[in-house]
Amino acid sequence: MAPPKRKTGGRVTPKGTKPGQLPSTGSSETGSLAASASRTSTRAGEVGASARYTPPVPLSVRESPKWVPILMIALLSIGALTIIARYLLNDQVDNWLVFVGLGFVLAGLYTATKWH
Repeated sequence: MAPPKRKTGGRVTPKGTKPGQLPSTGSSETGSLAASASRTSTRAGEVGASARYTPPVPLSVRESPKWVPILMIALLSIGALTIIARYLLNDQVDNWLVFVGLGFVLAGLYTATKWH
């Protein structure tokens, strides 16, 4: 029979404390914890930088520059026009214009994924 699996989780802070609160007794393990807790919080009741809350990203950071949608539309248009021009103007069997056009279209799609 296989041994029981190890349980994960459990208490992270020393017994009798809350996150951001300094422990009352000092041992070597809790002393290092107290030192790290004092670096991440300013007062005993505040939660420091190690908390799970992540503040929302400001709108100025999320907005793309004005040139991103312009570049996307330009690349998609150049790609479509290149593919259309191959079938309208080129009587040869060469397909290199189709591959160039697909490259422009793919570059336009990649730029579209970067637009916020």
